[in-house]
Amino acid sequence: MEVKPIAGELDLAGACLVAGVMEGLVAAPGSEEAFAGVDPALVEVADFEGKRSQTLTVPHPEASSLLLVGLGDEISFETVRAASGDAVRQARTERVISLLARIDVEDATRAVVEGSLLGGYRFQTYKSNDADTRVERVEVAEGDPEALSRAVILCEATNLARDWVNTPAKDESPATLAEAMAEAAETAGVSVEIWDRSKIEAEGLGALLGVAAGSERDPRVVTLDYSPEGAVTHLALVGKGITFDSGGLSLKTAKGMEEMKADMAGAATVVAATVAIARLGLPVRVTTVTPLTDNAVGGDATRPGDVLRPVDGPTIEVLNTDAEGRLILADGLGLARRHEPDVIVDVATLTGSAHVALGDKYAALFASDPDLAESVLAAASRAGEYFWELPLVTDYRKSLDSPVADIKNVSNSRYGGAIVAAIFLAEYAGDGPWAHLDIAGSALSRETAGEMVKGGSGVGVRTLVEMADEMARSG
Repeated sequence: MEVKPIAGELDLAGACLVAGVMEGLVAAPGSEEAFAGVDPALVEVADFEGKRSQTLTVPHPEASSLLLVGLGDEISFETVRAASGDAVRQARTERVISLLARIDVEDATRAVVEGSLLGGYRFQTYKSNDADTRVERVEVAEGDPEALSRAVILCEATNLARDWVNTPAKDESPATLAEAMAEAAETAGVSVEIWDRSKIEAEGLGALLGVAAGSERDPRVVTLDYSPEGAVTHLALVGKGITFDSGGLSLKTAKGMEEMKADMAGAATVVAATVAIARLGLPVRVTTVTPLTDNAVGGDATRPGDVLRPVDGPTIEVLNTDAEGRLILADGLGLARRHEPDVIVDVATLTGSAHVALGDKYAALFASDPDLAESVLAAASRAGEYFWELPLVTDYRKSLDSPVADIKNVSNSRYGGAIVAAIFLAEYAGDGPWAHLDIAGSALSRETAGEMVKGGSGVGVRTLVEMADEMARSG
């Protein structure tokens, strides 16, 4: 889908004109003229009241149609973004002209672009028939060209992550995903290095190899390096890349496996964010590490009670093979530390506990210091994404004491699982600033509404870009 700004007189021929309406049938600022010509009887018979998520298509004398979208009783960035997503899905023309950027809210142009490109996202690779007319172009009346261009890059990166998350595991082996990531990164001017099994063995990534042991599909490690001239700060990103999670010998239920093609969403997020950072030309160095593997059941699969040696840091007694994400992240964090970054952020669909605690909409944030936590939350707020800080309760560390190794991968307690997992990762993150984003709940959208489409959400991409942008500005 193409999104472009337009100024001056609007060419309405053949287009669907989108106007905003507040609850109580009050035209949104900038939509007054379009709404003034609507027949009240059409609105009344349709029970359209301008509530959020309501839409109504009515005739228009010049355009192919006029699409009214409800903004609810309060206009904000979020309501404009959601309305734009609802509009682009409801429109039945290839061309849409949106009046919503005329609304006087901060970042209105970005809201329209995000709603349109994210809400209009479709994953159609495996669909046999797709006869619906879809929007091919959104023209944003009085849209800010610079804001629009930036928003397009961020949305394209988010949708790239969505594509990878939505692809079935059968067609997305560690090797296949590594090549796709390399292609996207190289196109953006980012250097790429891919390690195969022999290199992984030579480098001593024992935790990754332990998780990969049950799969016939060999693991990979993808390392990206974006080093622009003038960069004065260095951000390292680490993403969990489990291309399918059966649970290993600690086997999941059939229901529990249904969404496990998405267990590589952390890796998708950090790579897509790196691509966007490079395309925007942000003057911050970014090193991105993504260990990729299946967690499968096989004759040589890691057994509960086995001990693994990561590339750096404590040896690990594995008591639950379904707590595998933290194992490959131990190696990923160890590799990231070799590059001596100023800040490390890891992203992972790590624990069901985070999902239980925060639901589908919010992701969990853990940080080694308050300043970094504040920085991540501020970046998420600017990005329009939702994170909630949970505490790193260091007293829980003793629950991971092992009689045979330096640490075990799970606690004996069923409580505080997301915190315990973060405490485990802290053992491998080093002494510098480090943040852990547990996106287990929000990596998948369970409904289509506003800018969200059922399936991979791409959550975290825009937050990481905003964080990198702030690091570049603050030096």
